[in-house]
Amino acid sequence: MKSVLSGMRPTGKLHFGHLHGVLKNWLKLQESYSCYFFAADWHALTTEYEDTSNIKGDIREMFIDWLSVGIDPAKSVIFVQSQIKEHAELFLLFSMITPLSWLERNPTYKEQLQEIKNKDLSTFGFLGYPVLQAADILIYKASYVPVGIDQVPHVELTREIARRFNFIFKKGVFPEPEALLTDTPKLLGVDGRKMSKSYNNAINLSDKPEVIEKKILTMMTDPHRIKRTDPGDPELCPLFLFHRVYSSEEERQEITKECKGALIGCVDCKRRLLAKMREEIDAYWDKRKYYEAHPDVLDEIIKNGNELARKKAKETMQEVLEVVKL
Repeated sequence: MKSVLSGMRPTGKLHFGHLHGVLKNWLKLQESYSCYFFAADWHALTTEYEDTSNIKGDIREMFIDWLSVGIDPAKSVIFVQSQIKEHAELFLLFSMITPLSWLERNPTYKEQLQEIKNKDLSTFGFLGYPVLQAADILIYKASYVPVGIDQVPHVELTREIARRFNFIFKKGVFPEPEALLTDTPKLLGVDGRKMSKSYNNAINLSDKPEVIEKKILTMMTDPHRIKRTDPGDPELCPLFLFHRVYSSEEERQEITKECKGALIGCVDCKRRLLAKMREEIDAYWDKRKYYEAHPDVLDEIIKNGNELARKKAKETMQEVLEVVKL
C-alpha cells in the first residue's frame, strides 16, 4: 500500500474550514493508503517561537478534533513530530546539500515576509522550514502529499532535495513524492471574511452544538438583503457556501429560487442548514466528550502512533547513514 503524509501546526483551535479543507480529505485517504498524520510542533516554532506555552495543549486539542471527525488510529499513524528525533537528524543532513537559492525563491517565504509584520521572521528556522518539511515527508518515503495548490512548490522542493541526495550519494534512497491536489471548499466566517481565529469569526469543531447553532443563526448573509421582502442572491451570501457542502444540488436550486424570489427568509435558510449539519455535529461532539473524559485513551493513541512512526523513521535513517557513510 502506498503511503501518504500530512500534518498540521498546533497553533489554535480547528474550525470548519479545516474540517472541509483538510480532514474530510484525510478521511478518504485513510481508506486507500498507509497514512501518517502528525502534529507539526517544530513547524509551529517558526512563527510562534516567542510563546510556546500553548503548544502541548493545542496538540491534544487538535488530536481530539481529528479523532472526533473520524481519523482512525487503527488505519492511520497519528504522531507528534518532535517525538521522532529522526526528523531533525534528516533535516540536518538535507540542510548540508540544499542550495540557499532554492529556499530564497520559495514564494511562501517571500509572501509571509511581506504579510506578517508583527513577528521577526528573519530566522534560519523560517528560511529553512521547507527543508524540514522535506525531511518530514521523505523519512517515511511517502508517495503522496495532500496539499492545496499554494503548497505545490513545497512538494516540488522536496522532490528536488530527494533527487539531489540520490545523485550525490549515488543511491536511490528516496522516492520523489507527488502532490495530491485536494478539494478545498471555501467557507467564510460568521462575519463574511475568511474563517480565522485571528478574526474571531470561526465556527470551531470544539464548539458545543448550541454554540455552533448560535453562530450560524447570527452569521452574515447577502448584505444587500436588508428586509425579509428583499430578493437575495445566494452567490453573494457567505451562508450559502455551507449549503454547497451540506445540501444536495436539488436543495440548493430550491433555496436559490426561494431566496431570489424573497420566498424564504435568512433565518429560515439558516435553520434549514442547521438541520443538515446537526447529525454530524452531534456525532463529533459525542466523540469529543469521550476523549475529554478519557485522557488515558488519548495518551495511548499518541504513544502507539509515536512508536509506529519512530520505527519507520529509524529504518530510513539507518539506510541514510549507511549511504552517507556516517
